[in-house]
Amino acid sequence: MITITLMTWKEMLRKRVLMLTFLMTAIFLVAFWFVAGTLGDQTNRLLERFDPSSSQFLIEQYQAGVTILTLGFFFASFVLAFLSIFSSFSVVAGEAEQGVLQALIPRPLSRAGWYMGRWIGYVSMGVLYAAILFVSILVITQIHAAVPRDIGALVRAFLLFAAVVPMLISVSMLGSCFLSTLGNGVFMTMLFGAGWLGGMIGKITSSFRLEEIAAKQLATIAGLMSIVMPADSLQSRMLAELFSLQEMNELVQLNRLTGTLALGPIPSNTFLWYVAGYTLLTFGGGLWLFRRKDL
Repeated sequence: MITITLMTWKEMLRKRVLMLTFLMTAIFLVAFWFVAGTLGDQTNRLLERFDPSSSQFLIEQYQAGVTILTLGFFFASFVLAFLSIFSSFSVVAGEAEQGVLQALIPRPLSRAGWYMGRWIGYVSMGVLYAAILFVSILVITQIHAAVPRDIGALVRAFLLFAAVVPMLISVSMLGSCFLSTLGNGVFMTMLFGAGWLGGMIGKITSSFRLEEIAAKQLATIAGLMSIVMPADSLQSRMLAELFSLQEMNELVQLNRLTGTLALGPIPSNTFLWYVAGYTLLTFGGGLWLFRRKDL
């Protein structure tokens, strides 16, 4: 299994999708630097009106950091999701079509060992990339504004930010067991898009004043989409943990602050348990299908 994991790392380093991801990440971070700098300069001019020891000064500084971080992680979630999907969507179907599995599986290597080795390889690479992206966004924001300093909040936020990696890879590898390479790529893109759309509907519902009937209908649609694909809901909970929403929301109205990037409904701890079960179920389902797949 360790051999398969190392082989997965080497393969990903050779893949153009990984090179393209790092290239786009560099472009994103450069653009984010200038955006954060612009917003930070505007905040600094605003802060000149307040006494540095006043509560209003701290609130404005906090709001600037929240705005910049929300914007940064909004785009970072897309980059991380697409790396997870497009690194693993062809793992079974693609290698079966190329004859790689037929050459490997007859050797003294169990199907479970191959599948788990691949999964660990993709997940470990994705989590490492998530850590680099997470720290980069925090560092850039700290230079131009301010970031939360609570170590506990930062650790919880990172774990939630990286949790999307094993979840998406589990679903992607499951789909690769019964769909073609192209079909699984389309399926995963549409599935992730549905989850993102559900999150946007939830944000719109919580940010604007709607009639009660319309609000309930939209909330139901958003909830169903989040159940089918919980990636965007994890993002909302991650930001809530990062900003210590329960402690700060009485002082600063974050949803009003971030406008169209509002956090929306914050998932409960029960929903996090659902996400854990969702990941385990899709991982186990993919492993079960692969062990019975006719190669």
